[in-house]
Amino acid sequence: MIEEYYPEVLQAIPTDDYTVYVYFDDGRIKLFDAKELVTKGIFKPLQDIKKFKSTCTVLNNTLAWDLQGNYDTTKCLDIDPFVIYNDYPEVEEPTHLFNNH
Repeated sequence: MIEEYYPEVLQAIPTDDYTVYVYFDDGRIKLFDAKELVTKGIFKPLQDIKKFKSTCTVLNNTLAWDLQGNYDTTKCLDIDPFVIYNDYPEVEEPTHLFNNH
């Protein structure tokens, strides 16, 4: 019997160019590009880069934006973890984001 993998997001690190490094429970890191997403519908408030970065979080084991700041999973904007896992490129650890030089 083959066991199906259900990807779970452990960490999300947003950047200044509307991308998010998404860390999964199997050790993979995917780079989610939200540049087009923030131009559409309910995601438009995320065009404000400060809001994009400050509200980016992990809720329900996936990438989400907690626009109200209360971790209400019914009011957040989230992305299906299967979409991120299957449709976005795997990348290396973004060590350049952690350098304080």
